[in-house]
Amino acid sequence: MENQENNKFLGEEKISKLLLKFSIPCILSLLISSLYNIVDQIFIGNSTLGYLGNAATGVVYPITIIAVAFAWCLGDGAAAYLSLCQGRKDTKNAPKSIGNSILITFVISIIFLILGLIFKNQLLFLFGASKKSISLAQDYYLIILAAIPVYMLGNSMNAVIRADGSPKFSMLATASGAIINIILDPIFIFGFNWGIKGAAYATIIGQIASLIISIIYYLHPKTFQLTKDSFKINFNVLKNVIKLGISTFITQMSIVIISLVCNIMLAKYGALSKYGADIPIAVIGITMKVFSIVINIIVGLILGAQPILGYNYGAKNISRVKETFKKVITLSLIIGIISTIIFELCPSVIIRIFGSNEKVYMEFATLTFRIFLMLVTLTCIIKLCSIFFQAVGEPLKSAIVSLVRDIILFVPLVIILPKFFGIKGVLVASPIADLLGIIITIILVKKFFKQIDSKKETKEQDNVYLKKSVPGVIITIARTHGSQGKAIGSLVAQKLNIPYYYKEVTALAAKESGLDKEFVSNINKSKDILHDLYLTSSPVKYAITAQEKVIKKIASEGSCVIVGRASDYILRDNKNVIKVFIYAPKEYRIKNIMAMYHDTYEESQKNIEKSDKNRASYYKIISSKEWGNPENYDLCLNSSIGKEKTAEIICDYINKITK
Repeated sequence: MENQENNKFLGEEKISKLLLKFSIPCILSLLISSLYNIVDQIFIGNSTLGYLGNAATGVVYPITIIAVAFAWCLGDGAAAYLSLCQGRKDTKNAPKSIGNSILITFVISIIFLILGLIFKNQLLFLFGASKKSISLAQDYYLIILAAIPVYMLGNSMNAVIRADGSPKFSMLATASGAIINIILDPIFIFGFNWGIKGAAYATIIGQIASLIISIIYYLHPKTFQLTKDSFKINFNVLKNVIKLGISTFITQMSIVIISLVCNIMLAKYGALSKYGADIPIAVIGITMKVFSIVINIIVGLILGAQPILGYNYGAKNISRVKETFKKVITLSLIIGIISTIIFELCPSVIIRIFGSNEKVYMEFATLTFRIFLMLVTLTCIIKLCSIFFQAVGEPLKSAIVSLVRDIILFVPLVIILPKFFGIKGVLVASPIADLLGIIITIILVKKFFKQIDSKKETKEQDNVYLKKSVPGVIITIARTHGSQGKAIGSLVAQKLNIPYYYKEVTALAAKESGLDKEFVSNINKSKDILHDLYLTSSPVKYAITAQEKVIKKIASEGSCVIVGRASDYILRDNKNVIKVFIYAPKEYRIKNIMAMYHDTYEESQKNIEKSDKNRASYYKIISSKEWGNPENYDLCLNSSIGKEKTAEIICDYINKITK
């Protein structure tokens, strides 16, 4: 995690300057990676293979997306876990997460390779191969499949390199593979006359080069060191890696579902039209890959804006959140509108880059660009808003925006509309999904800004300060909800005549970092669904880092009592820390909550369950340990004996061990 002092410029520097700094590298990196998906089709389309060759690569493309979905799930999960380990100085589990992700990625790739060979023809026909294109598809597929372990490992490892603080090296690995592919494509396809096999060989040689460069980096990484033990399966670590990477997997698999359904319907209704089955498959493959250039610019733009949005949202600088959002929306509209004009007015210019000038082919390609990409601007805005919600710690809204357009709307429309409009129904499904999707997106965005507008923008923090103390023990108190842990902590501080910190921790963290006190205070409260993803979002990570820094500073001042905020784990390296866990029977806690907040019995029960669940989740993210496990504490006490008695026991324990 980044140093908070270095993050304050995100709330002060000119936004346009920040966007240039962060977004340009993201855009370039994504554009380079998209070359892999486009170069083969350009050279194949301009060879004697023509559109049949492009149809063959279009059939294989979704299969590679399935492979990369697993690779990115494990890679992005390990990258997120590495970031968490960096923040908590966990040098033990960081290499385990990376080693486990590499090992499981390799195992899955071998399984994928075996199943791909066994079900070769079934998969190719499923994804739209015809009798005309099946031979070419098999030639391309078998070579690409043979290198699947290389492809998956390269993609998985690349994500970790970025998280290790080396985005330029990550881009170098990707760019090297793309450049090698571009150089070798014409040599193998035209020079050696290898046709579609040449394109496949060029692709896998580029992938091998990318993997080799990634392996070289892994020999001398910045923040972790792999050993033999790193590759021993640790199911607890692996579970967390998968949990953190699952959203990436879902996103990628949604692309597979779209491609699968689209190809099936195009092949089915294309065969009933004058275009045949192969022309639509070839054209849609080209269309999607051209569109990927546009969408990657948008994604790069909003990914670059993520740290700006995350910090200012956490700081409650609502005006800067709005300004950043308006700027990226404006730029996206400009990019989308320019793209739409090009696609509508001169699609043939783009189509001819990919070869084949047959009249029927050009007719369908022109139709596809003009209809399928008609509302590409809206697609861009939907994608942008999905990532925007991630940046401000709203993973559920992000998932809704993304999945509603792609799965809930587009897929059913692609299946239903061709029954009434033939093959044109497949093309019309895209703009209709965009139109309906943008309505839902606008509703969610408006609701979000209405919510944050209702909260006053904070410019000043409380006048809090570190309290003077003397050398001695530091008592950290973790507690179940309703067990009176706060009151007990306060009593202990009074009896020992030492400072007491509870709300002061979040106030000091807010003052230290420039974040909002209320936001920092609420980071371990419920976001219900996708709570773990919320805890790994940018603004929350800023707040967690600020808290850790303040807790360590408090401990450096001398003896004190600190309640909550995983302080026992944060101060684990301090020899003079006494870690206490306060618990009580559920009925006892329910009565306390009812008396304190005047809730009903049912409300109190729900609040206890929710609060304890969130504290456990927060502690797990911070420490990778189990909250409430007696092994993690020096003293575990049942507070149902009374808060005074519990406080006395803690003080007696401290007096005995400090004599």
